[in-house]
Amino acid sequence: MENKQQQPAKQIESVLRKQANWKHLWFYQKTVVLYQLTYTFTRRFLPQYGDRTVDQMVQAARSGKQNIVEGSADGVTSAQMELQLLNVARSSTQELLEDYEDYLPAHHLVRWTPGHPRFEAMLTFCRTHNHMSDYEKFFEKWTDEEMANIAITLCRMVDKMMMAYQKKKEHEFITEGGIHERMTAARLGYRNNQRETIEKLQKVIEMLRQENTMLKNKLKGMEVK
Repeated sequence: MENKQQQPAKQIESVLRKQANWKHLWFYQKTVVLYQLTYTFTRRFLPQYGDRTVDQMVQAARSGKQNIVEGSADGVTSAQMELQLLNVARSSTQELLEDYEDYLPAHHLVRWTPGHPRFEAMLTFCRTHNHMSDYEKFFEKWTDEEMANIAITLCRMVDKMMMAYQKKKEHEFITEGGIHERMTAARLGYRNNQRETIEKLQKVIEMLRQENTMLKNKLKGMEVK
């Protein structure tokens, strides 16, 4: 019998999706900064008692961060849940953005827009820095105008990056399906592998039978002689 190299079995579709490492996502890293920046901002510049804005801003900043984490974890089994939680994270970030945008005119401060002497430097800094260590050293030094403008810029960057990420996840959901589709694909893959294995074994058995018949015939011929 010829020694044919056995072909590897086809890979069975995995039911669980690969979990994204949210800690490496730039928009997640920026939400970590936003949460800590907002906590410091409200402590330094807003009344600690009698102002609901403090709790609302801190909670919105935390929600933006936490829902990215929960969405990535839930995305292992449910692409739909991941997309929903990412949308909650975006909504929370937009809510935080509005609070910072309201703060500036309410306190007669300047919103840094294109043309402002500090706008381009701020934009470059926020684009190229994602980690807490890049920002934290300024938290007790920046004025409320500086912190609010930095926060507004980070919120807008997070929103833009999350929109692109959601579109990517939506494409994955369309092409790969949800948990039910993946379970069906996994079952079909398993059955197909079983069928292919049985067919290969049947061929091997048939070849062995043929070889056995040939050997028997040779033995009979030797006995006749």
